Amino acid sequence: MSIVKVSGLKSKIRVNMQKIKKKNNKIQFSNSLKDLFAGSIVLIIVSILSYFFDVFIFIVRYLEKHPHKIVYVDEVIVGFLTLSIVFAVFSWRRWLELKKETAERIKLQEELIALADTKAEIERIICKQLRSEIELRK
Repeated sequence: MSIVKVSGLKSKIRVNMQKIKKKNNKIQFSNSLKDLFAGSIVLIIVSILSYFFDVFIFIVRYLEKHPHKIVYVDEVIVGFLTLSIVFAVFSWRRWLELKKETAERIKLQEELIALADTKAEIERIICKQLRSEIELRK
């Protein structure tokens, strides 16, 4: 890899680090923490509403008035069960993708660090060689 490519990578890394430093001035919460907070709020609201309104009594009264619709209750339960399994599989697959991407990013980061070390070593050798040539010419 040429020195131009290495210096281009170094400038890109420097720009990204400056962006990260600008972002770090504010307190930032991860998306998972935001989702956890939102889920907790929804859980609290549902718990309060279920305390004051007994939803299952409404369902039972509705089914007592419309007995021909009881047939659909088991389909709804099976549908929700299937949906929960589908969401679990979906989440698991996204987790595996994230794990794979994280491993790739770590590998690329290690390569960049090795490249930067190589560039620094090359620059050190060139400077040493230039100094020795300058001293020889004196």
